[in-house]
Amino acid sequence: MAEAVPVRCPACLRENGYTVPVYPCACGSPVRPPLDLAAPPEPLTHRTWSESWVAVRCESCGRESEWPQPEVGCSSCGTVVRMAVHPVHPDPAANPAGPGGGSGVEPASARTPRPGQRPGGGPGPDGHRDGPLDRAPLPSATPVPRPAFRPVTIRTARDAVATAALYLRWLGFQDVRQPDGRPIPSAAVDLRAPGLVAQVDPTTAPAGLRAVECVWLNGLTASATSVYFSLAGYTEDARTRADDLGIPLFVMDLTGMPQPVNDPADELIGTGA
Repeated sequence: MAEAVPVRCPACLRENGYTVPVYPCACGSPVRPPLDLAAPPEPLTHRTWSESWVAVRCESCGRESEWPQPEVGCSSCGTVVRMAVHPVHPDPAANPAGPGGGSGVEPASARTPRPGQRPGGGPGPDGHRDGPLDRAPLPSATPVPRPAFRPVTIRTARDAVATAALYLRWLGFQDVRQPDGRPIPSAAVDLRAPGLVAQVDPTTAPAGLRAVECVWLNGLTASATSVYFSLAGYTEDARTRADDLGIPLFVMDLTGMPQPVNDPADELIGTGA
């Protein structure tokens, strides 16, 4: 797991922790935008589609893809800042034979689409840390090709639940059931499917230790995989406990693109249901 880096808000000078998101390359390897920590973060006052994406090269296969530009919201004053990313430079080793030689980088026409059209996710590490308690096993570590996941912009609690359900179906879970009625903003919402127990927290408070343990117990009782989605992230205790229990944690931004928070989540993206 990548460590959080401190980002100072230019408006109120408060430091906020930011963890670089991990995206799945088409080759199956994880890709992280290389932050330029020497450049100061810039306040985001106007958002355009073209400036919302950044080119990132996969270190494993050399494929150049476009992913969301890293952004951080200040927890104190609410200012949103855009993080600088090192630009992609031509790889000298990509064409060692000179003219007529092979190239390790695909042409622009063969590059990976934007995340809204991305192909299958990348696998996580070789294994995740097993906890001392029993848990429902995750699927076997065989990458599963899947069509592009199309995110849905999150504006309400209902949108958050719908996005989580769509993402679980994209992972391969069948017959994901959403509860009837409008979700209560102050409470997490359950999603169920054969072999799956998921919980979606659409509130603005980080999910805590008790929430993680509850979804684990529900999954253990149903002999199913437990998954948790949160809009506001997780407390440190919750993340540590989820790693111990092997529970995949995802955080959702307002663009509707869930991001893995721990190793079990990376593994679930790579293997699917």
